[in-house]
Formats: sequence, structure tokens, C-alpha cells
Amino acid sequence: MKSLRPLQHLKARLGRTGQAQKYADDELPLRGELFTADHMKLHGQALAASHQLSSERASNRLIRRLAENERLLIDTRNLLTASVKVNHRIAPAGEWLLDNFYLIEEQIRTARRHFPKGYSRELPRLQNGPSAGLPRVYDIALETISHGDGRVDPENLSSFVAAYQSVAPLKLGELWAIPIMLRLALIENLRRVAARIAADRTNRNLAGHWAEQMTEIVLQDPKSLILSVADMARSNPPMVSAFVAELTRRIQGQGPALTLPLTWVEQRLSESGRTIEQLVRTENQQQAVDQVSMSNSIGSLRFLVAMDWREFVETMSIVEQVLVKDPCDVYAKMDFATRDRYRHVVEEIAKSSGRSEIEVANQAIRLAQESTFGKDGDERYIHVGFYLIDEGVRQLEDTAHVHRSLLDAVRRFSRGGPLIFYLGTIFLIATAFIVILLATSDVMKFQNGWVALISLLLLLGASQPAVALTNWLITLLVRPNPLPRMDFSSGIPSASRTLTVIPTMLASVQYIENLVESLEVRFLANRDEHLHFGLLTDFPDALCRNASGG
Repeated sequence: MKSLRPLQHLKARLGRTGQAQKYADDELPLRGELFTADHMKLHGQALAASHQLSSERASNRLIRRLAENERLLIDTRNLLTASVKVNHRIAPAGEWLLDNFYLIEEQIRTARRHFPKGYSRELPRLQNGPSAGLPRVYDIALETISHGDGRVDPENLSSFVAAYQSVAPLKLGELWAIPIMLRLALIENLRRVAARIAADRTNRNLAGHWAEQMTEIVLQDPKSLILSVADMARSNPPMVSAFVAELTRRIQGQGPALTLPLTWVEQRLSESGRTIEQLVRTENQQQAVDQVSMSNSIGSLRFLVAMDWREFVETMSIVEQVLVKDPCDVYAKMDFATRDRYRHVVEEIAKSSGRSEIEVANQAIRLAQESTFGKDGDERYIHVGFYLIDEGVRQLEDTAHVHRSLLDAVRRFSRGGPLIFYLGTIFLIATAFIVILLATSDVMKFQNGWVALISLLLLLGASQPAVALTNWLITLLVRPNPLPRMDFSSGIPSASRTLTVIPTMLASVQYIENLVESLEVRFLANRDEHLHFGLLTDFPDALCRNASGG
């Protein structure tokens, strides 16, 4: 018993100096009215109607809040760990926190990695309400968690976002931000529940300190118990459910002498119309509610990892719903990377033109529908991708009145004449080197012939760093341009029946056997009824044999 006293006195001192009050003053967990899928739809529409967007510059409040949440969660973990080491009982919600803290730490690191500085500034922010100044999609995440008591359900989330977009469409960037915003909101909810756990734990430690002290006094000097009760009264302990429930549990049934402190507690509570039984019942209910919130939030963090967010974004994206109207009926058959590239082009053009993403997508579809080139039998011109990633993108940008930056103009020029741009850049950089060297030296004092010769030699020497610098600049300016791809993950359709041909020479009998074996390996590795393999062969002396008529 005495070995526990240093820890007990430390926890008691923390409680008296306001440590418990610091946790108790934290915001309440995200617990609103529990909604069904139908109620979530109605709430999504009402929320969209109430949101007003702001044009002011945003700050990185979410990043700072994430750091604060991490510190409080770690403090709570340390407090609970210390309690476990001395065999103190902890609440079920605290057990959930300790058992799954590795997952919480992992999700905090993931949130920090996927939420770099400046990311939230690109998202539309709210002008009004409790989340004023924060991204609109973060408030959507808070509402989702609040009305699910920490549980993120795919059906409710989809219906909620779809109902919200029926009033106010979300941008593509906001849809992609939903997973990270849900992660931040869940960590926020965990912090709030953890703050209550820490406050209760500190109050229980304080109650345990007084209960232990009074128990020892009853055993050694019962007459001094009244002095101990007076000391407790002067310390003005918090008459909260955690303190009262722990004190009652510790001293109730320990003998008639210990009824005095319980009588004093009962009198203090009667001043506010409460009883010990009510607070004990309230404490049990609060522990049950905290356990549900903690378990739901941790379960939702696991759900975020397992969820296929690519399918969610495509299902929720209104831009996607517009682009699938491709007159060529090809867009919907492409693979995800290609479709995502098309959508990002729509997003970039919308940012540069001041138009909405839906307007840009509709304009691309309209250009494809009105194309006269498709009437000549060339279906490329009636494919929406021609106006997003091919030569038709300039027409779409002109229609949308895109404000091109200097960097965009340089990139466009480099694509129009790549060789001229490459050689010209090398020449300009080398010339700049030569001019700087000549201007900072005494070479200009020589005759013009010598100056020309020296300049020629300098040009040869400066060409090497000029080439290296140009190659580095090109990696920054020129983006890779992958070819669009079809989605054949479920098999090649009959209309796209393919024959893969391997050209080779028949050099020897052994080589022929190796070719046949390789052909069999390719066939076995690609078992598709519409994919075929063949060899295009000839003999090494084919030209000689043909010339001689053999």
C-alpha cells in the first residue's frame, strides 16, 4: 500500500492544481442526433443550403489542431499507462485507447503526410457557422461523424455527399479530400473523448488519494478521521461523477467509521439537488457512451484504410457523370488512370478560367458532339479526350477563356517545336555564360579577332553546363504525356481482339524450339480468348534466297 503513495500524491497534486479542469474544459465529443440514411440525405441538403463560402485567405488551422490533438492523445496514453502499472482500473474507453494507440499514431502520421502545408488553402472555405474559416469538406466530415457517433458508414456517407451535391456540387479536389478530412475529424473526436478520459482518470486518482488516506487513518487513529475529512473539504474537490463514484467505491462497505466522508459528500451534493446514486449512475452511463464513441472512431479509422476511395470519388463526381456522355462512347471503357487524367485536366482548366468544373466538362462534351471531323469517319474528333489531352485542348481553353500563365506559354511552345526549344535554350544559356565571363574579365582589351577566338573557345566550354542545366529545366517544365489506355481488367472484348506478333529470325533448330517455348509461356501467362500470339519469322539468308530464286 505504501509503495503506491508517491504516485497517488502526485496525481492528487495534479488534480488540485487544475490538471483535471484543463481536460474537463475541452470540447465535448462529436455526438449529435443519430441519423438513418434517409435522415442523412435531408441533413445533407439542409447543410448545403446553410453553407456560405468565403474568399478570404485561409490559414493552416487544421495542421496546428492535428499537432495539438497528437499531444493530448499522447498525454492521455501516458496517464493511462501509469495507472495500469500500479494496477488501477481504467475505463473501457481507456482500454480501447491503449490497445489501439498504435493505429491512432499511424493514422496521425498518414494525416500529416497527406495533408501538407497549403493544401487546405486550395479548398473552398466556409464564411459562417462553427467551422468558419475551415474547408467546407471538413465541416461535412464533422457532420458525418457527429450524426454517426464516430461511425463512418459507406452507405450513409454516400447518401449524405450525394444529397449535399444536389444543392451545392463539390469540386474534384474536395471529393479527393474527403478521406483525409474524415481522418482529421476522427482524430479530433478521439482527442475529445480522450480529454474526458484523462479528466475522469485524474479525478479518480484524486478520489483514490483521499480514500487511501482515510482508510489508513481509520486503521491507525480513527479519531483523526474528522481532520482528514476537513482537509478534503478545504481542498474543495470536484463534485463530479468520476470523483464521487471512485470515492464511494473505495470506502463504501469498509466499516461504519468511513460513513463520515460519504455523509459530507452527500450533503455537498444535496446543495445542487443531486445524490451519490445519481452520480454513480451517470458515471456508468458516461463510461458506456465513451466506450461506444471510442470503439466507433477506431473502427472508422480502419474503415478509411480498407475503403476504395477511387470508386467513391468516381461515383460521387458530377464531372464524371458528365464525361461518361462521351459521344464516342469510349471514356467509360478506359482505365482509371486515364479517366482520372481527363478529370484533372477539367479541374485545371476550371481553375485557370474561373468557370466551374461542371461547365468545363459540359463544354468539352459539347465540342465533341458538334465536331464535323467525326462525320468523315475519324472517331478521334468526337471523343471527349481529343479536347482534353490532344490537339483540341486549345479549342476548349479558348472557349472557356483560360488565362494562361507565362509558364503555360513556355510549355505550349516547347510542345510545338521541341527541337528548336531545346537547342535554343542551350544556346541562350551558353551565351549568357559567355557574356558574364567576358564582362567580368579583361578580355575586351584585346583585338576583335582574339575576342572572337576566346568567345568560340568559351562557347565550347560553356556548352556542357548549358546542356546539363537545360536538361534539368526541361524535367521541371515538360510533363510526361502517357498514352490513354482502355480498361481490359475484366478481359478483352471481342471487338478488340488482338494478335501479338513477335518478329524474329529462324537461326537454328534450337532457337526455333526456344521461340516455341517462349510463345507457350506468353500464352499461358495471358489466358484470354480474344488475345492471340504469333511469330513473324524468316531465314537469315532470305534476301539471298529470293534473289537467286531459291
